[in-house]
Amino acid sequence: MRNAPGSLLKGLLAARYLNPYLRDHPRQRVVEARFGARFACDSRDLIQRFISLYGVWEPHMTRWLRSRLSTGDTFIDVGANIGYFAVLGSRLVGGAGQVVAIEASPAFHERVLRHIRLNDCGNVRAVNAAVSDSHKTLTFVLASSNNMGANSIVPYDGPAESSFEMAALPLPEVLDEGELGRARVIKIDVEGAEGGVIRGLAPALAELRPDAEIAVEVTPDRMAQLGDSIDELLDTMARHGFHTYRLPTDYRPENYPRALRRPEPPVRWRGPIVGETELVFSRIDAETLR
Repeated sequence: MRNAPGSLLKGLLAARYLNPYLRDHPRQRVVEARFGARFACDSRDLIQRFISLYGVWEPHMTRWLRSRLSTGDTFIDVGANIGYFAVLGSRLVGGAGQVVAIEASPAFHERVLRHIRLNDCGNVRAVNAAVSDSHKTLTFVLASSNNMGANSIVPYDGPAESSFEMAALPLPEVLDEGELGRARVIKIDVEGAEGGVIRGLAPALAELRPDAEIAVEVTPDRMAQLGDSIDELLDTMARHGFHTYRLPTDYRPENYPRALRRPEPPVRWRGPIVGETELVFSRIDAETLR
């Protein structure tokens, strides 16, 4: 899949056969990502299955982080899942830099720790905590093992695979002294709870370094179920001098080979936010973040 020529046939093969087969016939194995790191993957899960098939998760985000993080930087990953981006960030910032990988799920926190050990990432600090706008206890529900990292606090009425409770606090309180002020990139992927995370971060946005950028995956409909508003989030970032950019996201396996060949940068976004969207907030005023 990774090395065969072309992209159209590989995408169709993955979409029609390999992706559903690996989902329904689980395999556990250690695989190597395209950037050389190793991950213990369970093919039942969407993210781990795509890492196994393609060696990459979210090609556009992967490429963007490679363009932003340099030796000595600090990277904060909120909603670290199995630690793919934390390990990538570890490689990019080097021994002089630091990564903070924050994951609410105890099971996935253990995955993060395993991948830190597997890749000898001595510059990663893994934190098992939830992030919100205040001190509270949150209940997380996992709807399906087909996306095992998609634990969410958004209300769910259907049958659940699992649930757990976790103490939450604002991001500045999760971080050690100086980590926030040194952060070059903060990545937030919290399955609908992004409104609370940004509210908790807002009082400290002025403390960020001038070139700090924040990537947030937003899902307006899920935010609304928690009483949050995408407009409030956008207004908060704008008041603190951040411009809004949109980074492509596409989880269809047939489109992954094309995205790997031509990953796209974030582009200025002025329209409404509809559906799941990866936003990048930057103080750079441009049409494209290169």
